Amino acid sequence: MLQLAVDAAVSKGGEDLVALNVSEPLPLVDIFLLVTGNSERNVAAIADEIEDKLIESGHKRVRREGRAEARWVLLDFGDLIVHVFHQEERVYYGLERLWKDCPVVPFELAADPA
Repeated sequence: MLQLAVDAAVSKGGEDLVALNVSEPLPLVDIFLLVTGNSERNVAAIADEIEDKLIESGHKRVRREGRAEARWVLLDFGDLIVHVFHQEERVYYGLERLWKDCPVVPFELAADPA
């Protein structure tokens, strides 16, 4: 599920991807995926692509928040929660700082087709 979300985010220009294992402090969630978009339109496109790809592959979305403003979109897929941020919100809320004790989860970034 994480790799599908990563691939979808990258395909729409998502940047600065970080996956954190939050299963210790949050027993109902395994991973937070943090992604940055460079505009509201880009944030919305990234979130929509991630949601579409995960649903197409059979994963059920539990909740979605923030799509209308597209400054911080949260996609809850149960074990995976994706946070797609506008650059300013990512810095302001600093989720990496809040969850700094959680281990980083490795993932593959697809090679640039260019």
